[in-house]
Amino acid sequence: MSADDKTDRIFSRRLSEVKAFEFNQSVASVFQDMISRSVPGYSLLLRMIGLYADIFVTPASRVFDLGCSLGEASLLIADQTRAVDSRIIAVDNSQAMIDKCRRHGRGYENIEWRCEDIRQTSIDNASMVVLNLTLQFLQPEERADLLRTIYDGLNPGGVLVLSEKIVFDDTRENERMTQLYQGFKKTMGYSDLEISQKRNALENVLIPDSDRLHMQRLRQTGFEEVYQCFRGFNFVSYLAIKA
Repeated sequence: MSADDKTDRIFSRRLSEVKAFEFNQSVASVFQDMISRSVPGYSLLLRMIGLYADIFVTPASRVFDLGCSLGEASLLIADQTRAVDSRIIAVDNSQAMIDKCRRHGRGYENIEWRCEDIRQTSIDNASMVVLNLTLQFLQPEERADLLRTIYDGLNPGGVLVLSEKIVFDDTRENERMTQLYQGFKKTMGYSDLEISQKRNALENVLIPDSDRLHMQRLRQTGFEEVYQCFRGFNFVSYLAIKA
């Protein structure tokens, strides 16, 4: 496959019907380009996950990458923790994504790639759990239960990394951040047609929460330390530490 074949052009031509977004083979084949052009500061987010792994992953513990997509975070964590006897469980419900992970992750014996629903994943002996742009794809009423499962499975001192697209309670701020985000995507080469059609495809598939709700939910789950460590327009990343 040529480099050009890996460029995201999924919504570049006008579609007679815009179907609900799926993480299928077509998306998997261009996902690295799609995510890097769609999420402000995505490469920095990944590097921060590697930093957190260096600080928080402990010997003989597990790391869970829930909604691992192409496994970039898992590979970074594995590289960052080579001297630590830990195991990484990378989970995604897209077989196309997991197939690519297994090809890219050859040689990483401490990573287990699983194709399964993250709501069914058993979390235990975890020093770190990553939800990198994943929670937003669950139905809102399911999110608190998943966070509780994660919290219960974390060891004391363990950390949850939660990165999400958010909405804002203030109408003016929400409109301004949406405007800036759409402008960002144009600077990354997306056309108005691509932006519009992808937004329609993601409607009712990606349902963002507000910063206030994320903070409230994390604290209600039991996390005593919660920090917003990154923000790029309407994307944020939280670090939640179990006491």
